[in-house]
Amino acid sequence: MKYTAVYASLFALFYLGLAYNVIRHRYRSRVPIGDGGDEQLLRAIRVHANAAEYAPLALLLTGMYELNGGYVLLVNILGAVLILARVLHLWGLGRSSGRSKGRYYGTLLTWATIMTASVMNMINMISV
Repeated sequence: MKYTAVYASLFALFYLGLAYNVIRHRYRSRVPIGDGGDEQLLRAIRVHANAAEYAPLALLLTGMYELNGGYVLLVNILGAVLILARVLHLWGLGRSSGRSKGRYYGTLLTWATIMTASVMNMINMISV
């Protein structure tokens, strides 16, 4: 699972950056828990939480696909698209809580990664 490990590691560093951003906003707004009605803090919390909600599943599915002998190229595409998706989502939601292209395409690409990895895992298991 060496390829997925690279993407999981990249995501972990990205995720730590998101966590730091939440802490930075908490310190600035002096809100130790919750969002205190601060919209910037709320967005930072949601970007961090959204990454925690979706990326681990995508990485798990990608890792299982790799472990079961999936195509290395597809594993790398899935990993790269997931990283791009999360950056786009951060860019979109981090700037505005309304609609944005970054948020839309970040979500779309994250879901596409999860769906593709899921389908490829099932195909991989049927063909065994």
